[in-house]
Amino acid sequence: MRTAHLFPKIETLLIELLRSLTPDEWEMQTVSPKWKVKDVAAHLLDTQLRKLSVGRDGHAAEKPTSGSPADLVAFVNRLNQEGVALYRRLSARVLISLMEAASRQSAEYHQSLDPFAPAAFAVSWAGEERSLNWFDTAREFTERWHHQQQIRLAVNRPGIMTPELYHPVLDCFMRALPYAYRNMDAQPGTLLQFDIRGECGGTWRLLREGSAWRVTGQTADKPSSVATIPQEIAWRVFTKGIDRTAAAAQTRVAGNSELGLHILSMTAIVG
Repeated sequence: MRTAHLFPKIETLLIELLRSLTPDEWEMQTVSPKWKVKDVAAHLLDTQLRKLSVGRDGHAAEKPTSGSPADLVAFVNRLNQEGVALYRRLSARVLISLMEAASRQSAEYHQSLDPFAPAAFAVSWAGEERSLNWFDTAREFTERWHHQQQIRLAVNRPGIMTPELYHPVLDCFMRALPYAYRNMDAQPGTLLQFDIRGECGGTWRLLREGSAWRVTGQTADKPSSVATIPQEIAWRVFTKGIDRTAAAAQTRVAGNSELGLHILSMTAIVG
């Protein structure tokens, strides 16, 4: 799955969106409870600058105190909070100007990487301790996409739910399935199916092999469970943008409901 070529387009759409916002719209609440529109924009700028500093320039950045998941989450949440507090102080004009420069450099950086070389950061929400560049780049693309979509949802602007831009986000998110289901027991050979309904969606299958799960293209066997989620809420499910009760009310499950509905607990972000 390659996404580096999509960065110029997603970043251009972001800059156009930010330039169109009114002063009142900058302060509108997003689906992220702690963040308004300007907070999300500040976060997008902060993470972009940090990624360029560490990944491209080899800057020796601060690290979490240990490699435990809890410490990583606390560390990332603190950095995000500090970044938002810093960059939301800027005027919209200055923030957009900095974002424009950072976005151009970020797109160039991701396109310059060898997709199969080791990444500077592992995709922890997929359970990986080491990742390749293509996966880290795809993870970064999901961040740029879903935060921009949060802004668009808040200010009632047309979304970016196109097959070109949204399907790669969903495909990246679904790579978290084996890790998300690691504690769900089932008989070897159990096959689960997940359908994201809509033109940007698709079908993903998860197979139990021994004591672990893996994403599979297997279609011959009948799934023990088929969960169907509308594409309108799928991205919110995996980024903590909707509560499980509301998501479950819009999700259909045929077969084993416990295994099928567990996908609503899957998170494809850190923090």
